[in-house]
Amino acid sequence: MGKIDRGSLLTLEAYARERKDFRSRVIEHKKSRTVHLGDFVTLIFEDELTIRYQVQEMLRVERIFEERGIQDELDTYNPLIPDGRNFKATMMLEYPDPDERQRRLAKLIGIEDKVWMQVEGCERVWAIADEDLERENEQKTSAVHFLRFELTDPMAQSLKRGLGLSIGIDHPEYHANLSVPAPVRAALAHDLA
Repeated sequence: MGKIDRGSLLTLEAYARERKDFRSRVIEHKKSRTVHLGDFVTLIFEDELTIRYQVQEMLRVERIFEERGIQDELDTYNPLIPDGRNFKATMMLEYPDPDERQRRLAKLIGIEDKVWMQVEGCERVWAIADEDLERENEQKTSAVHFLRFELTDPMAQSLKRGLGLSIGIDHPEYHANLSVPAPVRAALAHDLA
């Protein structure tokens, strides 16, 4: 999967014209890249399209049009695009009530290191979390984490052949696991080189 370069981005004006259709396309695309782990954790598996959308939205919201600012956004978001041998996901801890969120985030310190994937017949792969910056402190974890799952060649080949994929969380305060639905598994297998 290639990285996004400056020349492939839309100008702010062009993006304003195309945003509605592009946004609809990305929302539909994310349906086959989203996994809900229990009631309060969602993983969105990123790819070039989802990250392109994020970059375009950041440029729009921040009104960034100067070259240095655009390059800063690309430098920030390009590392979130998988490279053909891994999966990268945005993990969101979603507690709608602010008081409950505060309480739960205090109990979920380290959850980002307790997320795993397992290709049928292979060992578990544990997430490598938040390589960009530390997202928790002694009082609480963040509501958003960025995860990377590194696969071996046999794991990648097994997924391409259609073998099953499981994902889960083994944290003392949050347990969840599921067999990844076929549309998500197929989208992820397509990302592999």
